[in-house]
Amino acid sequence: MFDRALRLALIATLLAACQVGSAAERPTKADPSEDAPVAVAAATALPTALPTAPPRTTARPTVTPSPTPTPIPTPTPPPPTAFAFNLYQEGDFVPQYTFEWCVGASIQMSYNMVAADTRASRDDQETLWEHARSRSSNLFNGANPRGWATVLNEIGIGPYELVSVPDYNDALRTAAAAMRDTGRPVGLVMWRGRHAWVMSGFESIGDPATHPDFRVTGVRVLDPLFPYGSGTWGPSPAPNSLLSPEELAKQFVIREPRRWSSNLGAGYMLVLPRAGDSTAGSSSG
Repeated sequence: MFDRALRLALIATLLAACQVGSAAERPTKADPSEDAPVAVAAATALPTALPTAPPRTTARPTVTPSPTPTPIPTPTPPPPTAFAFNLYQEGDFVPQYTFEWCVGASIQMSYNMVAADTRASRDDQETLWEHARSRSSNLFNGANPRGWATVLNEIGIGPYELVSVPDYNDALRTAAAAMRDTGRPVGLVMWRGRHAWVMSGFESIGDPATHPDFRVTGVRVLDPLFPYGSGTWGPSPAPNSLLSPEELAKQFVIREPRRWSSNLGAGYMLVLPRAGDSTAGSSSG
């Protein structure tokens, strides 16, 4: 009997131990759907793989070739037309007071066309001629073109230099271009080196400053021997006369080499102004 009672007590104890809790302790289910084994399913489901981004590729910039720049055309100068340049004003002409002083008178006229004052007296002309002669090397004991150029520089209207141009038309172009560039007159060595004139202006087809291929059509001149002229070379043109190249060529000829010693070759001789600062009037003659 005792053994049977002991077994019944043991079974009751084991049954009580197997219960999770009493009915009062069990949670109230708010939603019947909670009966579904959601938690268990979520816990046991395999993790979903995250979407894999496509491999990143480095974008290559699109190179658009730059358009070839259109070259800017060089402005074409207008076609050459008639052009005139003249330095002469009333009162610039001075006659030579003796048949020897043509260089002295030419220096005075050149000065008058550049400076603000005027040189025209006989005494001044003689002084200028003496200065030019003392700076010359001349078998005839006169003033030669080299002394002429030297005195122009000394009285402050230079720079001038003596040049010899073998070709006649080149000589005219050289003289006109220098005059246009400097605004100063040109000395012309006339009669194969025996006489001096001054070129006071010119006319041309094309401006020498813009048309390198300009052509001289006329030359304005001052002959200090006017109105006398020469029985050999012809009459003296009036002051500031416009001579054609053909008319000028009758008296403007190639220098005679034996007239005076020089290292310049035979040619048409010019007392030529060069670009540079002129200080006219700052020196005395």
